[in-house]
Amino acid sequence: MLLTTDYLTFLIIVLSAMVLDSLIGDPRILPHPVRLMGWAIEAFEGIARRMGSGKLFERSAGVVLVIVIAGITFALSFAVQSGVLRCPSGPVRSAGVLFLVYLAASTLALKELLKAGLSVIAAVRADDMTLARHRLSFIVGRDVRRLGRDGILRATIETLSENLSDGVIAPLFYLTLGGIPCALAYKAVNTLDSMVGHRNERYNYLGWASARLDDAANYLPARISALLIAFAAAIVLTSPARARAALATVRRDGRKHTSPNSGYPEASMAGALRVRLGGLLTYGGITVQKPYIGVPGGADYLTASLRTVSVVRVASYVGFLCAIVAISLGVVL
Repeated sequence: MLLTTDYLTFLIIVLSAMVLDSLIGDPRILPHPVRLMGWAIEAFEGIARRMGSGKLFERSAGVVLVIVIAGITFALSFAVQSGVLRCPSGPVRSAGVLFLVYLAASTLALKELLKAGLSVIAAVRADDMTLARHRLSFIVGRDVRRLGRDGILRATIETLSENLSDGVIAPLFYLTLGGIPCALAYKAVNTLDSMVGHRNERYNYLGWASARLDDAANYLPARISALLIAFAAAIVLTSPARARAALATVRRDGRKHTSPNSGYPEASMAGALRVRLGGLLTYGGITVQKPYIGVPGGADYLTASLRTVSVVRVASYVGFLCAIVAISLGVVL
């Protein structure tokens, strides 16, 4: 049995990336690939809108936008990863491996996700709803000005559940499947969706391709996240019955969400914690009645939100362990 050097190096990179994300998250003083992607998307949009308009033009421009941003991201990161792994042992390879660790860590967002959720919960616990709404506004797309205590906490539970998939499990999935190029290409697609994949007059056509590709990219990770949430809930709440309730709620309510993917982790969390999510929400001044996910249970929303943080943390660690096991299977020939 022989060790494959590239697989072993990659295993070390992924392990180190997990530790790095857990320790420092996303320091604003460091350049981040997602911010560079955002700048490139804004620049492309500005050029496209000066060149033309109309349904056909904007849809075509949207397809080109996805190909350019995701394609360049994949190509550049593939060249960097290949160059580093082919480099002979020495200071240059060591520096390159450290850079790959940073790139891999930049695709993960567990620390920042938990920090954002806990900051909202802390403000609610201090009975400062103004501060809680302000902090919540940075992590959700809905209008938060009229949200009460339970509305704030429901939104926090929903965004923690959904972003477990987008910010942790999906990047890990693609990191395991195709290395750093695939993980960064996923982040490019996810960033495209968050910036232009909106169903409104401005982006209905330009962002169509980005939104559809993001739906496809998150199809499996969202469903994996639902399973991990159920498993983690059984551990956190020391009750296998919570896992069964989570999976039953996924089967019943997972498809109710307007997103083809977001409903699965949200339904799993709602079932595990015995709370109800969804309902009457406001986006850009427009009130929307979203289907309810889950049923009212015994836990209040503050207790449920704190448990959500614990479930997301444990689900992420289990996901990390699964990724390490999957990569390790490729280490030994």
